[in-house]
Amino acid sequence: MRPPSSEQTYEYGDTESVPGSAAPPPPLLEGLPTDTGGTAPTASPAGRLAATVERLRSEVRVAQAEAEGRALIELAKGILVERLQCGPAQAARQLVELAEQAKVTPLEFAVEVINQSARDRMSEVTDAFLAATSATADAEPEGDSPAVRLRAAESGALAADDTQAVADSLLQQALQPLGAVAVAIWAAGPDGSLTLAGSAGFSPAEAARWRYVPPDVATVARRGLTERSGHWVTSLAQTGLPSIGRHHHPDGGRVALPAGTGGRVHGVLEIAWPTPLAPQPQRIVRQVEALAELCAHTLETYTGVHGSAPEPRVLPDAAELMDLADGLHDPALVLVPHLDGSGHLVDFRIQHVNSRFLDPAGRPRAVVSGALLLEAYPMAAAESELFQRVERVYATGEPFRARRMNLTALVDQVPLSAVADISVSRHGSAVLLLWRIEDETARLASLLQHAQRLGRIGGFEEILLTGEITWNGQLFDLYGLSSSSAPVPLEELPAHAHPDDTGAIRRFLRTLLHGQRPASTAFRLQRPDGVTRHIRVVAEPVLDTDGRLFAVRGAYQDISSQHWTEVALAATRDQLAHSEQQATERNRLTLQLQHAIMPPTQAPLQVPDLQVAVRYRPAETEQLVGGDWYDAVVLPSGMVLLCVGDVAGHGIGAATSMVVLRNALRGLAVTGAGPGQLLSWLNIVAHHLTGAVTATAVCGLYDPSRHTLRWARAGHLPPVLVRAAHASPLPLVKGMLLGAVPEAVYEETEVQLEAGDTLLMYTDGLIERRDRSVEESLRHLLTTARTVPRTLDQQLDRLLTYSRSDTDDDTCLVGIRVG
Repeated sequence: MRPPSSEQTYEYGDTESVPGSAAPPPPLLEGLPTDTGGTAPTASPAGRLAATVERLRSEVRVAQAEAEGRALIELAKGILVERLQCGPAQAARQLVELAEQAKVTPLEFAVEVINQSARDRMSEVTDAFLAATSATADAEPEGDSPAVRLRAAESGALAADDTQAVADSLLQQALQPLGAVAVAIWAAGPDGSLTLAGSAGFSPAEAARWRYVPPDVATVARRGLTERSGHWVTSLAQTGLPSIGRHHHPDGGRVALPAGTGGRVHGVLEIAWPTPLAPQPQRIVRQVEALAELCAHTLETYTGVHGSAPEPRVLPDAAELMDLADGLHDPALVLVPHLDGSGHLVDFRIQHVNSRFLDPAGRPRAVVSGALLLEAYPMAAAESELFQRVERVYATGEPFRARRMNLTALVDQVPLSAVADISVSRHGSAVLLLWRIEDETARLASLLQHAQRLGRIGGFEEILLTGEITWNGQLFDLYGLSSSSAPVPLEELPAHAHPDDTGAIRRFLRTLLHGQRPASTAFRLQRPDGVTRHIRVVAEPVLDTDGRLFAVRGAYQDISSQHWTEVALAATRDQLAHSEQQATERNRLTLQLQHAIMPPTQAPLQVPDLQVAVRYRPAETEQLVGGDWYDAVVLPSGMVLLCVGDVAGHGIGAATSMVVLRNALRGLAVTGAGPGQLLSWLNIVAHHLTGAVTATAVCGLYDPSRHTLRWARAGHLPPVLVRAAHASPLPLVKGMLLGAVPEAVYEETEVQLEAGDTLLMYTDGLIERRDRSVEESLRHLLTTARTVPRTLDQQLDRLLTYSRSDTDDDTCLVGIRVG
């Protein structure tokens, strides 16, 4: 990730005074105006002025590099003076000699001496870099080592007068060698806002436009503030988040890291690349994180708006926050950060608790005050995430509030819990934690009020000796009275009830007042507004120490909705019972009609060399009595009419339509017409003469002399032929269901039967299943039909026995066997 060559970039250490450094860049003279005559170039006054400015800029950069490098070398010489117990001159000679032996520049050796002595975050990053480069072959950007770049950036930042100078130093010394082109340092406000404290690489107009970002505005820097590990963006075009300088490098990569120390985030370091950013090795990530921590030290004292002079930050003293907590009406704790020896936040100390503080475990305030938060409430981090919330507020300054959070304290190894509303806010360097433990009595009273309102219940109490009556607000609403009206005594209750309910109310009062026993009754309350409500009253007597009646307590409940619901249910039950009786009668008549026309079995037909058998299985549920039918009859011509059919629907309508079609087909068959013509005529009957019913059917005429069967179908399943232990359906012929159109033509075909052949006609109730296709059910039927018992009746019974139908539909089955 080398930076693009430009007149504003240079390698750190360009100084003649530091051994091993490169020479300063020459002044830029290219691009000056020339004369038009093609002679030697002559500079115009403007060109000479531009060259002079550029030369001075280069000299300033060289001077800065010399100063920063000289500062690091002088610091290393001081360390050697202390370690070697020698003078400055001897330390300088030792530095040069040791650098020559290590084959590094004196500046690089000086940085190594500083890292070994400091053992700070910069040293850790350098050690990690050396370990990573020794284990991998990844190439590091050319130029100074990361150790030199980081120490140079640190030196420049410490010497800078403001955050703007820190941004310039970070970009030039540490980030440009990584390929970055711009950097922005954001200061986080207590309200979650972001202020641009310093920037480099962005135009002044762009920096002025982004000088302030309000709270809750989603930007790349905002993501870096809220995500602990920072926000790494491969390309701004992929995120859609706004960010400073986005229009200059819309596809460039971005990194936004929280800048914090001691567990507190002071701002964000945002770095911009001109091109998409690939995943970075861990050593690069650590370098960038070290730079973010370096920014945090600068942001600790920043309070000014970008472009204005910074003002010293005034942090509220913990004592002032303690005074504020004592003036609150809610329990409050003042927390201060507790850091370890390395300066990392590990816990919060409870600095103060106010007088309204209530510990969930009931411990005195003096026990809790002064303790560490995780010691006083060790389960807070695991269960309610209270510690993480406090830590987050302290780091970002954004307040946190939650309702009904569980608080658990560990007392004598016994967990004690409470439910509380939580509020956490940061004030300077301290955190104010408020919690309000839920009062169980108040909560139950609130629940009772809600229950009375939802159940339309009003309570009362009547002191009989004094006549004092107490009603709650809901009871005034039930009576239709204003809250300023006088309550109604129990003895006057009959005057407010329907006259027909007077007897029930007097029995209620006699049991309650004279029998001194709990009592209840229901009556119709006639309100002053003319509305009548159905009310149930329940009351119990209250006796004094001498056993005399002292008071009566009870409740009224509006049961109007329940009453009218019971009335509607009673009417529905009566109507349902009547409907069930009618349905039962209809089903009984339908079954009688079916059995009269189609008995389950039929007497055998007397036809030479032919066995004929029929079966009818009614539906298992009486409400599903359908319109399946069959017929097997010898016609006057000697032909045998065989047919099965199924009328759509169930009930008496389907049964009567079945009777019409069955009798019509039998009458039409005596004309001697073929099965195709018979179905055409039957279609006219179904469409015009029976209320436009629809039905399916298969019709066949068997010729005993020729052993042939002519057949046709109207939307029905074809017959099945069983021959020599092989069962298969007859080839389909065209024919739509009956009654669908006024006129229809039906194809017919002829099949030659042999001795021992069995032909089966059936309705769909034999094979139909809810969870299987018709093809699967038909394959099961063919498998069952391959087994040919000794008699045809046994074969039909076997088919019904092994049927897998689950639709509870009725079934017709007709079979013939050639002798």
